[in-house]
This record gives sequence, structure tokens and C-alpha cells, in this order.
Amino acid sequence: MAIGVGRTGVCSPVILAIDTSTASCTAALLEPDGSVVASRDEEIGRGHAERLVPLIAEMIQGHVPTRILVGVGPGSFTGLRVGIAAAHGMAIGWSVPLAGMNSLALLAASAPPGTGHIAAAVTGGHGELFIQSFDREDLNATGPILNLAPAAAARVISAKLVAGSGAAALVGERGNGEALALMPSARHALRLPPLLRMLECKPIYARAPDARPKAAA
Repeated sequence: MAIGVGRTGVCSPVILAIDTSTASCTAALLEPDGSVVASRDEEIGRGHAERLVPLIAEMIQGHVPTRILVGVGPGSFTGLRVGIAAAHGMAIGWSVPLAGMNSLALLAASAPPGTGHIAAAVTGGHGELFIQSFDREDLNATGPILNLAPAAAARVISAKLVAGSGAAALVGERGNGEALALMPSARHALRLPPLLRMLECKPIYARAPDARPKAAA
């Protein structure tokens, strides 16, 4: 999936970062120092499969990435599969390395800079939330990825600032704090600490699948 650009189209070393873990389809071309060459952020709901590759093609403009980063979740099951499959295809087509990044960390990185802690909260299936806490300055994780109902999430998240599609539900249950209804933006991918953007390129589902095998008779 080389998007019609040959290796001779390289202008300068750039990194392609994409994330499709939420209702947003986000992609960015980044220089190694984090400078943004181009970016796209579109809230599209369930249309990732149709929109992702054209969106990337609109940004390329002669660049061929030297590396690809893709959000691996947790988040939408379908969205994650679309993004990861596309990233694998492009990595093969361009013969470039591929790594996964924590999508909740990318969401935290997309919030305004500050001090203290921030929690990322994304709406999942059955009304539950995917949550994780981070240090706002270095974006290192300060807690594990959890999948909980909003009331349970409110009991374990102490960060006053909560970002993401599930932020209002969590803050509402807790009765205090600030909710930011943000979507992750790939333009902030290189703000993540190395351990959160050097993950294996497979989905982090963070909860058991809905379908369970029947018990033996």
C-alpha cells in the first residue's frame, strides 16, 4: 500500500503517524524532531476503512516515510484493525520499519501541556471506559490500562484533568475535576516516551471478547 509514491519521491526523512482507535481518523507526517510537516484530523465515526488511505495520500505530496507509527489501542475493535492493517501494508510497500503506540498516551499528549497528572478515558463497548493515567510533563504512564464502568473508573482515577470521549462520564460520576472532550491527534505522536511508541504492532483490546466459548457439557 505505497499510495502511489516511489522511493525516488523522498524529500527529507519523515515519520508517518496514524491512529484510528476512536471516532477520529488522524494522521501526521513528522520530522524526527517532532516538527509537523502535514497533518489531518477528521471525526468520521465508523468510516475509517474508506477514509484512512485517501487521507494519507492527501498529505504525502512527494514524501515517503522512513518509519511508521500506528496507534494500537485500546479503542474501537474495528478502527484498530483498519489502522494496523493499513500500517502493515504501507510498511511493506515502502520497506520501512513499523511500531505501535499507546493510543491513550496519544490522547493525553493531545491535551494542552501542563503539570501534574492527566487521565485518558475513551468510551468502549457496553458503556465501559478504557482508562489510563499519565504524567502531564513527560507522558510516562502512572497507572495501568483498565476497562471499567464509569462509576468504577471514577474510584480509581485521581487525576483532576480527564481527556477523551469518556471524560464527561468519569468526571460526572466522580463529581469533581475537569473533562476535556478531545480526540487523539497524530501530530503529537513524538511527544510520547519511547516505551509507549515502540510497542508490538498488534491491537491492545484491554478486555475479553464479547463472545465466549460454550462450557463443555
